[in-house]
Amino acid sequence: MNTLERPLKGSGGEIQLTDAIDLMLKKEKVYAYEFEGKRYDCGSKLGFLEATVDYGLNHPELSNDFKKYLDSI
Repeated sequence: MNTLERPLKGSGGEIQLTDAIDLMLKKEKVYAYEFEGKRYDCGSKLGFLEATVDYGLNHPELSNDFKKYLDSI
């Protein structure tokens, strides 16, 4: 796990988790978890906004007020 504690900067200076996982594969076993659901690319501005809006629309305490806000703009 030490590899993940010191992130590497990849393309465009962005921290790439996949690069760290690739390094880990050379030293130790790496496990994955396959999940059902939506994946967001929060490394992009659009992906971050998509995740935020979906969260707001689906959150039980926020969804009604958030929908009203979106309707108002």
